Amino acid sequence: MDAEQLREYGHQMVDFIADYYKNIESFPVLSQVKPEYLCELLPDSAPNYPEKLENVLDDIRRKIIPGLTHWQSPGYFAYYPCNSSTAGFLGEMLISGFNILGFSWITSPAATELEVIVLDWVAKMLKLPQHFFSSGQGGGVIQGTSSEAILVVLLAARDKVLRRIGKNSIGKLVVYASDQTHSSLQKACQIAGIHPENYRVLKTDSSANYSLDPKVLSEKISNDMSIGLQPFFLCATVGTTSSAAVDPLCSLGKISKVYDMWFHVDAAYAGNACICPEYRRYIDGVEEADSFGMNVHKWMLTNFDCCLLWVKDSGALIKSLSTNPDYLKNKASQENQVVDFKDWQIPLGRRFRSLKLWMVLRLYGVEKLQNYVRNHIRLARLFLGLIDSDPRFEVVAPQMFSLVCFRLLPPPDGQDDGNKLNDDLLHAVNGTGRMFISHTVLSGKFMLRLVVGAPLTEERHVEEAWKLIQDQASVLLGTRLPSP
Repeated sequence: MDAEQLREYGHQMVDFIADYYKNIESFPVLSQVKPEYLCELLPDSAPNYPEKLENVLDDIRRKIIPGLTHWQSPGYFAYYPCNSSTAGFLGEMLISGFNILGFSWITSPAATELEVIVLDWVAKMLKLPQHFFSSGQGGGVIQGTSSEAILVVLLAARDKVLRRIGKNSIGKLVVYASDQTHSSLQKACQIAGIHPENYRVLKTDSSANYSLDPKVLSEKISNDMSIGLQPFFLCATVGTTSSAAVDPLCSLGKISKVYDMWFHVDAAYAGNACICPEYRRYIDGVEEADSFGMNVHKWMLTNFDCCLLWVKDSGALIKSLSTNPDYLKNKASQENQVVDFKDWQIPLGRRFRSLKLWMVLRLYGVEKLQNYVRNHIRLARLFLGLIDSDPRFEVVAPQMFSLVCFRLLPPPDGQDDGNKLNDDLLHAVNGTGRMFISHTVLSGKFMLRLVVGAPLTEERHVEEAWKLIQDQASVLLGTRLPSP
């Protein structure tokens, strides 16, 4: 790498990205291209000779950006957010510049030690129990996503119980979760060899705001044990994907303790809000958990990917995931003086992710991050009030954090139960390119989800989104907007 060429190209690239953010509101939030559009625009083989950066950037403008859904747009209200920030971007620049593979301490001591430190910092921000800190038997580690985090703790839990009851008993192992749990748990079970019929999906309903009922769990566990099965893993969620429901951690933790089950808490989205003292109560009961996961790339201004995972007993992970070939052996590791995070994850190689999180924490500080979350929750509350002002709409689940679930009511004399009507509204709104929302289904009702979480979203964007939803609803219903 030539340093002066990097300086020249780097300036051009920073200008390009800065202009992208400056003009981001001019792009359709949801990409409007058709499948395989890019095949018609790019050649079918790589160039034989170098091309100029200016030409590549021009192709990005004309050919790549039209095929992007702009997750950082202030009109992005779909799924859950995927945050970026100046601090996170600068951290990613450094990560790419250093380009280390910090799989063991010796490969870059600063990468391992900074990860230990920042995970302890965030654990303090969340007021996590002491057993999740590096000073004890547990500690924190950065995974790529919650899917990876859930997989590694499931593997650790599986191997822990099989060491006790015998490796041939894998067909008896049972996993428990609600029907609102993220699908990544099902995939983890498939990878871990858990028999599909032993993955228990427990029904929830509106009476408990779609949280997992401890009584239902206890009954299912008792039934399974009566037929010789072995309960071993329970996943609770703080902030489910559909409606941001919060499972009762205290009650579920006690049940898991009685049956000696591994208790994992997935707080990928909503855990970020718990750095605010007024929302910390949503993870009360985490003291009973064996592991706890949260994605700071969702709602804490840290560029993707950066999932934080804390475990009560790091030895359980290491026993399941450790390998020690001769070519990786070194004195520090052999003498157990250091942490080697390669043994806490699936792959060997790992990026220096802690660097960008460290920069976010330092350049923004805890108070600013707390206020950032609070502002998004305030904007969601504003949107909730706007829905309540229009009798054509209903709120389907209580507002939790910065998510609002709502739907357009079908005409009383119509044949439609509202599902097709709301599906049509979803496509009409997203088809304008001015905003992007997503949907879910609760209790058989198709509904729309609007989550505030993009870093650039302001009050005017929420008001504009509501006006657009109202306008499209009027077109579908053939009515005018209600009088204020």
